[in-house]
Amino acid sequence: MPHYVAIIEDAGPDDVSLWFPDLPGCISGGDDVDEALENAAEAIGFYEQDLTEDGRELPPPRTLDQLKADPEFADAIRNHTAVLIEFPPNADGEE
Repeated sequence: MPHYVAIIEDAGPDDVSLWFPDLPGCISGGDDVDEALENAAEAIGFYEQDLTEDGRELPPPRTLDQLKADPEFADAIRNHTAVLIEFPPNADGEE
């Protein structure tokens, strides 16, 4: 299963957001990290739906090492928590 790297950022005491370097404009959020992570695959799904409506496809995910080597994202990865989000999510909940 492919995994997209997501960057978790605390936006305040009751607000956590995460974003995907490979999916510009795709974000997820929640009151805490767990909620933001729970919403992440759904956010990718909505993003994919928008791309499909425009006749495009999701770009292939890059690895964490590839993103660390990209100057555009190296600081964000170094200064925040990076996680892997499986997409499409496994239907049975197992990885």
